[in-house]
Amino acid sequence: MSRKVTKAIFPVAGLGTRFLPATKSIPKEIMTLVDRPLIQYAIDEARAAGIEEFIFVTSRGKGALEDYFDHAHELEANLKRSGKNDLLDVLRATNMDSGAIAYVRQHKAMGLGHAVWCARRLVPDNEPVAVILTDDVIMGDPPCLQQMIEAHAETGGTMVATMEVPMEKTKSYGVLDVAEDMGAIVKARGLVEKPKDNPPSNLAVIGRYILAPTVLQNLNKLREGAGGEIQLTDAIADEILEGRDVFGLRFRGQRYDCGSKAGFLQATVAYGLERGDLRDEFLEYLHEIVSLQRAAE
Repeated sequence: MSRKVTKAIFPVAGLGTRFLPATKSIPKEIMTLVDRPLIQYAIDEARAAGIEEFIFVTSRGKGALEDYFDHAHELEANLKRSGKNDLLDVLRATNMDSGAIAYVRQHKAMGLGHAVWCARRLVPDNEPVAVILTDDVIMGDPPCLQQMIEAHAETGGTMVATMEVPMEKTKSYGVLDVAEDMGAIVKARGLVEKPKDNPPSNLAVIGRYILAPTVLQNLNKLREGAGGEIQLTDAIADEILEGRDVFGLRFRGQRYDCGSKAGFLQATVAYGLERGDLRDEFLEYLHEIVSLQRAAE
């Protein structure tokens, strides 16, 4: 039986250059998807999965991200005086208890593996830890990380979220070499980061991980991988080489790559249509836009 996963690492040190000029003044992680920042979607997913401690790997210029989770006492008081209890509930849901969040700095961008390694002292050496990449917003019921933690309770080892992608797109992902396909869960015999050719499968790793304690120990090697960076996938691949189990979970849900502009727009449409207070008006507008485009062709 695997130990319970209660801690999660959020690597949020990136500069967000693909979203300039917006990210000149605000961290990408608090850009809003409909009316909630990206980081809130990740936090809500982690909370739903039973995560109790949140570790943020940040960098210079991320003060607004840290401030987001503070209690806004004056704003709360104003909402309370105005009787805006619905908005007060929304605001309070963003608050984090004192001591629930820890921040560590990544002073130099050296890859995802290095970002996770920066948090190593905050994770006991006998506990698994989750890693959530906020760029990957996943619409799922139950949420993706909850699905993974439930599966991990049975399998133990290290687990990654995975989905099938077209073969020509595998060069943009870590890709599983599958030893055993059990349906929702696959057992890996290898893991290749951004294969240039001959990918071992079309099962791509996306931004959710449950890491065995030994993965963090593997990262101590600080070995450069693809792109000259310290890759988390290399540390996970070392698990397999050393005879420990690595599994992939075909999660149930839709993933949106909000690290790209097109993915962010797609997610905005999907989450907008999920909202009962927005759906009808938004859908009518989308139909109008499509009709106008077709008429212009």
